Amino acid sequence: MSDTSRTPDGTAPDAPQPESAASDALVPAPALPTDAPAPREAMMEIESDDEAVTVRRAPKYGRFIVLGFALGAILALILTFAFPENEEFDRGQVFGFLLLALGTIGVAFGAVVALVFDRVLSGRTRTVVAEHEHTREAE
Repeated sequence: MSDTSRTPDGTAPDAPQPESAASDALVPAPALPTDAPAPREAMMEIESDDEAVTVRRAPKYGRFIVLGFALGAILALILTFAFPENEEFDRGQVFGFLLLALGTIGVAFGAVVALVFDRVLSGRTRTVVAEHEHTREAE
């Protein structure tokens, strides 16, 4: 065995490297002529109007509805295993029935809670001035 080290491609580190066409690809491309005309920049007119707007916070109804369904599903799971097993229906069927009923009730409850929050938060409305800008090309 020899003690000479090799590079990853299997050649000796002192061996001359073959010149390839890839080294020609590293030559930078010639610069583009600078006397080329610049693109025409359009002049823009900006008109500004002040408008009074009402700002208020509103709950995200989808999140309340999903949370209500999740609570109904958890309650259905708890009730499925809280009572002794029924001879007529297995636990999966009982859970399905309860999920259908309690999930619907949970969705309705979540929507009602979101509506109540919306009514409570509507008292915190305030009027602010917003600047509305209209941009168009100058003639």
